[in-house]
Amino acid sequence: MRVLVGLVAAAVVLASTPTNAQEQPRKPECVAPAKPGGGFDLTCRIAIEALDKAGVLDKPMAVTFMPGGIGAVAYNLFNSTRMDDANAIVAFSSGSALNLATGKFGNWSEKDARFVASVGVDYGVVVVRDDSKYKSLGRLMNALKKNPAAVVIGAGGSVGSQDWMKAALLLQAAGQNPRQMRYVAFEGGGESISNLLGGNIEVYTGDASEMKAHLGSGGMRILAALAPERLPAPFADIPTATEMGYDVEWPIFRGFYMGKNVSDDAYNFYVDAFRKVYASPDFEKIQEDKGMFPLDMAGQEFEDYVRQRVAKQRKLAEKMGLIQK
Repeated sequence: MRVLVGLVAAAVVLASTPTNAQEQPRKPECVAPAKPGGGFDLTCRIAIEALDKAGVLDKPMAVTFMPGGIGAVAYNLFNSTRMDDANAIVAFSSGSALNLATGKFGNWSEKDARFVASVGVDYGVVVVRDDSKYKSLGRLMNALKKNPAAVVIGAGGSVGSQDWMKAALLLQAAGQNPRQMRYVAFEGGGESISNLLGGNIEVYTGDASEMKAHLGSGGMRILAALAPERLPAPFADIPTATEMGYDVEWPIFRGFYMGKNVSDDAYNFYVDAFRKVYASPDFEKIQEDKGMFPLDMAGQEFEDYVRQRVAKQRKLAEKMGLIQK
């Protein structure tokens, strides 16, 4: 009788064990849709370190680099031959969302993927030289209101990029047409900062994470953070644009998607894995070391967040003349 009861109890335990806990990916993979060394690479590295420390994968996760179209090649692949790939998660960002919004992923939309989880967020910042005549965001905005072409703004991206959008939102908040902006595009943040310090541009619309190393150096000042509320130290003394009366925010999130036909079990495995990551005491330190602020969303919550961001960016892009209705 005791043997029979034991067998029944074991059967009940097995039946109640979550299916996704039994279905580990055979070949865990993180696809970085760019060359090594960039933001997508960073996103995958965060996932690999966090998943490893949380102990949720039986096998090590590999990174595959898939450059092309700032994510377009990978998005196309996961909407064709790898729509139901149960092993791979693909790095995605607010830049990818902007590309979706402006039609740079072809006919694919935000409905053609299953968004899994985020690993953090960065925020835009408005930066000037320490000796700039723009001592506050208010003074800069007044100058833009008077003559938008009189202020030279530069950043690491062409017209329609994330950095351009940050500047364009400032112009919009000043009641001006972003197309009237005097904007200089550079290859990246490093070149932008060099030109700001060299006096070739007056304002740089960059990211908080890249400015961390420059705080207290005496060469530059951050006028505002484009965040919904003040960021933690060492940015705690920097006001947000919102608190100064300008409705300008630009979150730079990082996360992952899977193919739109992937099974619920495969999708939920990774969703639950990242929820375990969020509960891990190591994750906050990993985010901080990688220059990220907390944005812990997985499953439907992250899916809703991404779709809302794309929809908002699409409206902004239409208003700024980047796409036609």
